[in-house]
Amino acid sequence: MEKQLQHQIAFYLTGRIDKSTLEPVDGRLRPALLSRYADLDSLRYDFPLVLNRLGAPGRAVLSLSRMVDHAVAELGENVDHERVARHGYRIEHALRKALAGGAEDFAALWERTTAALEREDEALHDSAKRLWKAFQASGELVDAGAALPAKAVRHAWSAVQTAKAAAFRYRAERLLLKLKNILAAEEIGSTVGRTPERLQAGVGSSFAGAFDFDAMSRILVAAKPAVELSDERRRRIGNLIGVLERQKFYALETDGAEPYDFAFERCADALDAYRSRHAEAVELVKTLAVAELEAKGEYREAVHDMIFDGFGANGLDAGELAELPDYLVCVDGQTLDAAELARIVELLAAGLPVKILVRTDDVLEPAFVAEGHVTFGLRARQLVNTAIGLHDVFVFQAAASHLFKKKDALMRGLAYHGPALFSVFSGANAHTGQIPAYLVAAAAMESRVFPALVYDPSAGADWASRLDITDNPHPDDDWAVHSFSYEDENLQSQTETIAFTLADFMAMDERFFKNFAVVPKADWSASLIPVAEAFQIESKGLPEKVPAVLLVDDEFRLQRAILSSRAFFEVQRCRSMWHSLQELGGIHNSHAERLLAQERKARAAAAAVETPALPTAGAVEPAAPPDAPASAAAEAAHGDEPYIESERCSSCNECVQLNGEMFAYNENQQAYLKNPDAGTFRQLVEAAEGCQVSVIHPGKPRNPKEPGLEDLLKRAAAFN
Repeated sequence: MEKQLQHQIAFYLTGRIDKSTLEPVDGRLRPALLSRYADLDSLRYDFPLVLNRLGAPGRAVLSLSRMVDHAVAELGENVDHERVARHGYRIEHALRKALAGGAEDFAALWERTTAALEREDEALHDSAKRLWKAFQASGELVDAGAALPAKAVRHAWSAVQTAKAAAFRYRAERLLLKLKNILAAEEIGSTVGRTPERLQAGVGSSFAGAFDFDAMSRILVAAKPAVELSDERRRRIGNLIGVLERQKFYALETDGAEPYDFAFERCADALDAYRSRHAEAVELVKTLAVAELEAKGEYREAVHDMIFDGFGANGLDAGELAELPDYLVCVDGQTLDAAELARIVELLAAGLPVKILVRTDDVLEPAFVAEGHVTFGLRARQLVNTAIGLHDVFVFQAAASHLFKKKDALMRGLAYHGPALFSVFSGANAHTGQIPAYLVAAAAMESRVFPALVYDPSAGADWASRLDITDNPHPDDDWAVHSFSYEDENLQSQTETIAFTLADFMAMDERFFKNFAVVPKADWSASLIPVAEAFQIESKGLPEKVPAVLLVDDEFRLQRAILSSRAFFEVQRCRSMWHSLQELGGIHNSHAERLLAQERKARAAAAAVETPALPTAGAVEPAAPPDAPASAAAEAAHGDEPYIESERCSSCNECVQLNGEMFAYNENQQAYLKNPDAGTFRQLVEAAEGCQVSVIHPGKPRNPKEPGLEDLLKRAAAFN
């Protein structure tokens, strides 16, 4: 075994198998936590999505499984409830399997799929009809893949723009009607409008013989003076009508010019379009403002001519730009060059009404400048960091697998009055074998290499309000942690707690297979430790333990593979970047924790001053209860063990409420450590942090495999 351990250590340090029992990793292996998703089509989850064309923008992106659940729930206590539910799940499974990562018209695929199933079960026809009626949706059905981010974002953007267009159309057509009525009223009230010919035309041919239009004309002209507009106002109203009818930003009900296109694939094209249309945009926004005043009869030339004469000379602000369509640019993050990157930043920094989607397919792209290093989606990450630094840009980042779960934030960003950046990892690349894009995308988020975040400048004035990272799994911890159950060689059920780290994600990618080596089961030992646990070991000289990941092969047999130090270094980098994001998101903020520790020390010092330093003469100290520490000397003897300074306890009850099996009160109603094994090290640390007089000392962890120990040890240091 000593020889095998040496080979394992040698691989960790050099990445070379050489002459050992270690075996190379290949595409038959995948992370153990993915084993339960071997047949993704048979599972129920959010995908595929329906890009719905019906209803409000909030229903633009729907989940097929949620739609089926909702339709079944609407049946209530109906006698056919169970039958419709059973058929609904069957149809859903067939649709998911038929789509297989692609996209198709929802209605067409539904009809074709249900027709095929009806041949086997005639009752399914009625169920399918009921479900379809309840859906109230029509559009494209799309699965996770390379095309999903652009399809989903563009469709959601179109829904928002359609709502804006409807609002504009209502306003513009109302103004046009009022402006035209002003001109019509002048004509009707003028001398020309009261001529016999005009009066006869207004009455029509049916009653033409019943009136003397010449006499009527003489009476009307004598009875009321003609209504006349000034030449300046008539000209102004005519110009307003012309601008509204000629504008090409929105289509009106009346026959007008074909509206502009606002969706582009290159930032340069979007910027050229914005610049070429800028004068028209200023004119339209100005026209809307002047038309509102004219329609109300409130336009005063002496005042408003001067105001509107220089309108738009300094550009349009966010509120004014919000009246016009937003520009959409969808780019491929893998092909972005320096010029296009600079152009994106230029558009965002200028505060233009542009929404930019950057789709990333590869977040483990090797760095060209250094062998063995990875970029972690460098281009998209640079843009996200830069956009957040601009402070007034809405930033949305998510894996494609979570687009539906974060659709509210997506729609909020698309409706935001200002520039917005959307960074989405599709999970579709040629380096992860047969693993579905949905799983690859979800794994990227789980491993912290592509975390979810939303930065909303409109949410508040501080970071706590604007930046949200809480949608990530286990956001307080270094890694997402899950339970993994399996049967050992004796067919006994076993359960392990596994942290899904970047190492697990890298083990899915063929480019990094060389950084892993499978250890034969006969050579498994306590020297193989989980990657998350390896961060807690301070090694000097040759390591005595090596980090390993848990994998399963294509026959669902459990395997352990050690990783090279080169790969472990990348895991460290990923964790450090996650720590930085945690701090920005208000999790484990070092400044806040430092101030909190200082406050606790100050409170402890104040409490020590208030407590008499020496007993009065002749007084006898009460004997300590048998389960509590008896003196400061006894406390010092605890070493790495947790303990409580019971005689200084203020009986605040917080630790006992946290875990009544771990903490208890003695006969003096002061806390002592009843059973340190009745809870976790995290609870000990949290109790110490919540103690008002800082008398709880967590010591060192009793379970070396407890998740998140590195962070917990840092937090515990202030109280030991």
